[in-house]
Amino acid sequence: MGYVGYVALALGLAQQALGRLATMDAALFTRATASDLGFSNPLTASGGSMLTQIPGTFPPGQGEPLNVIILGKSDPLILSASTQDSGGLLNYFLSLSFGTSCGGGINLGDRQAANLGDGQGYVNETAVMRYNYKDPVRGTCDETQLGGNHFRFWRQTGSAANTSAIFLAVSYELSLAQQHDIAVNGYNLGRDWLVGNATGTTFASPNPLASQATSASSGPGIISSASFTGSTSANGWTYQTTAQYVTGLLDATSVGINHNTTVEQGGQPAIDGLVALLTVSITARNEYVSRLFSALFGVPADMYGS
Repeated sequence: MGYVGYVALALGLAQQALGRLATMDAALFTRATASDLGFSNPLTASGGSMLTQIPGTFPPGQGEPLNVIILGKSDPLILSASTQDSGGLLNYFLSLSFGTSCGGGINLGDRQAANLGDGQGYVNETAVMRYNYKDPVRGTCDETQLGGNHFRFWRQTGSAANTSAIFLAVSYELSLAQQHDIAVNGYNLGRDWLVGNATGTTFASPNPLASQATSASSGPGIISSASFTGSTSANGWTYQTTAQYVTGLLDATSVGINHNTTVEQGGQPAIDGLVALLTVSITARNEYVSRLFSALFGVPADMYGS
């Protein structure tokens, strides 16, 4: 075999290897986004969207990105919608320094809706959570006045995709005097600061992972180098959160994004196309509260710890 033949053979083997790698990547991609591993992509369902629906925007039809997802493989207590879950979702949010809106959860802003592709159509937000400035008593009142990080959330529990995943629309807003407009780069900052609260990670702004963003039409893809883990605590409960960034669920764009002209930073689009996936486990439980709730409500003690 001559030199040209060897080159041709080497190229052929390289192409075969690349083909096998592509097949492996496709398989990993399929497993990583299957609903039984944590969430179902709303974009694969008719009418599903990764942007919220907001009444009365100008121009009409703008929304805010669902840029954080708490996966359905998290601890069942985190995913439960029961108000009796003392160490569940709201306490986890408290461990991240977020609480319900000031005044008993009353939100003065427009209610937003989301279609998670689970067969329920557009559903109004479950609640608005606000950064409490490390003051669980009145801190969310300060956020309402001064601005800060906040989010709305929805559960993916419809019959078409009952994953129990929780979708968050996170953003950093300006003060009430500034009509709660979104800060410059506020969608990306809000997401990254929430992940930072959960994992103890500090992110640069703009996030350098944005260079790996792909279009939403390409489908979700996990960024292998973007995994972060940390612990938080509240009321005797400790949570471990692993955050992984993915691309392919949102476009890096300003089109259709609420407040887009004021959110853009340095010629970059309003959102960078990244979504953070959170897997939350409970590593320490308040045993007194566990036994109390078991006695009062008949909840099995092993659900909360023993």
